[in-house]
Amino acid sequence: MAAERPGERAIIGPSITIKGDVTGEEDLLIQGRVEGKVDLAQHNVTVGANGRIKANIFGRSVTVEGEVEGDLHAEEQIAIRKSGRVHGNVSAPRVTIEDGAMFKGSIEMERKPAPRPAVGPAGATAASPAPPVAGAPGSAVTPRPGEPKHPERSG
Repeated sequence: MAAERPGERAIIGPSITIKGDVTGEEDLLIQGRVEGKVDLAQHNVTVGANGRIKANIFGRSVTVEGEVEGDLHAEEQIAIRKSGRVHGNVSAPRVTIEDGAMFKGSIEMERKPAPRPAVGPAGATAASPAPPVAGAPGSAVTPRPGEPKHPERSG
């Protein structure tokens, strides 16, 4: 498959116009025009310097060197180069906007939650609760003889 060979990607040339959805299983360089939706969620999408997009773009990594009117969503990162123009919202764990780029919209940067460690049957990885304070409200512990009823009030 072409997607497995490093350095290869599909290209929409500068004289091509697509109206509709673009989907696929390989990296994509767009130098032409696209109106609709670009959905390559597991692959890299690059809008080249000649690219003119009126669509929402979904990719693993999205790079903009041309113009995009629409929202950008990436699993890893979004980069808007100095020649890039974006009018829309961007959402990715990492976002780069180079000096000189034009951007109008909102940015949402949220990391995916890290996998939580498994808790053993005895709760080995869980933190132990603090021991109850004698005489504290809701505590079943009774103070020992000679111990103040409310230690925080003693003194």
